[in-house]
Amino acid sequence: MTKATNTGSDVWLAGVDGCPAGWLVAFGRPSGEVRAPRIVKSFADIVFSAEKPAIVAIDVPIGLPRQSPAGGRRAEQEARALLGNRKSSVFRIPSRPAVEASIASTPVDDRERFFAACAIARDTSDDRKGFAKQGFYILDKVAEVDGFLRAHKDNAGRVFETHPELAFVMMNGGKPLDLAKKVKSRVNPPGLALRRDLLIRAGMDDAIAAMKAPKGAGDDDLIDALACLVTARRIHARTARSYPADPPRDEYDLPMAIWA
Repeated sequence: MTKATNTGSDVWLAGVDGCPAGWLVAFGRPSGEVRAPRIVKSFADIVFSAEKPAIVAIDVPIGLPRQSPAGGRRAEQEARALLGNRKSSVFRIPSRPAVEASIASTPVDDRERFFAACAIARDTSDDRKGFAKQGFYILDKVAEVDGFLRAHKDNAGRVFETHPELAFVMMNGGKPLDLAKKVKSRVNPPGLALRRDLLIRAGMDDAIAAMKAPKGAGDDDLIDALACLVTARRIHARTARSYPADPPRDEYDLPMAIWA
């Protein structure tokens, strides 16, 4: 578990999820007040915001392996083991060379760049696995956070990788949820209702949990950002744990762990 930070009423925490317009961030106190989630364009805008969050819990992989082990990072393997039927929601991050190839300026065509990055992913994974095209379109956000943490090492200790579905398992007493958040790429209202109820039971204000997402984000993005905020509160209170408990680090000393 982490060490608690300042417990005063002036502390802000942040839960963050990627969205089509950039990043959806929910700022909240360790207990009580939560500001209406808002969209920002860059990850740096969150860390250096007026709130200056002591902890940022974000749904994006942190720590990129040079060579991807079979089944992905230990963090991903351990998280999947706790998710039951929701295990497919944990994206396997490819190797650092594959991530870098996915955002390279050449080839210009997305399709060609996807195939080039997949080829590198297969060459740099122990089980010769590529990645799905759906995953390809979030690698720019992975690279953005990775680049920030490498450039601002003094802020790296404030930023924690988390996963909303694992957060909901913790809110649900350790039991995997039996309703999906999305079905056939469309929001599943009963699944969102279940997650809103869990957020409220975890101390989230009813009005915040029930609000509609701002333009540029989906309601599922909003629910996920709030789940990440719950994890930020758990990290601050020293009740969260990392998966794995003894996380390895990548070549830039970034820990490869999912917190919940």
